[in-house]
Amino acid sequence: MENRKRSIAKAISWRALGTIDTMLISWLITGKLVLAVSIGTTELLTKTLLYYVHERIWNRIKFGRKADEDYVI
Repeated sequence: MENRKRSIAKAISWRALGTIDTMLISWLITGKLVLAVSIGTTELLTKTLLYYVHERIWNRIKFGRKADEDYVI
């Protein structure tokens, strides 16, 4: 079973990795570390929230689940 705390932890860990990637790419493209960190920070906050909402919505959708399945995120 997956609860909200687990969903939050997964979202944070995944976005941290994604944010590091975004910062590195932004830094390589712009050559400006401060701008890269600003872009990465904004991206971290918005995408973490979007991921969490996305997970919670999909938890309510029955598509692709077996009728007797009790698994809940």
